[in-house]
Amino acid sequence: MRFVWMALTGLIVGIIARFIYPGAVHLGWIASILLGIGGSFVAGTLGDLIHKPAGSGSVHPAGFFYSIVGALLIIFVARNVLHLV
Repeated sequence: MRFVWMALTGLIVGIIARFIYPGAVHLGWIASILLGIGGSFVAGTLGDLIHKPAGSGSVHPAGFFYSIVGALLIIFVARNVLHLV
């Protein structure tokens, strides 16, 4: 059930990031899910670099807003650095 929620949240985050980013971002459903999950991972990793994680030291999920920011960062890098999207 955890993976279903992760996919659903990733889809929502990916769609919001695609909507916010200027210009057309052509991605399908699966790519939007992966974009949202990747955005959460990027935001969580950057958050760990800024604030040391408490407790076990494992990567923790980022907040919803920061996940969108992470997804926007992925779109930016994919479009401007890698010339993919």
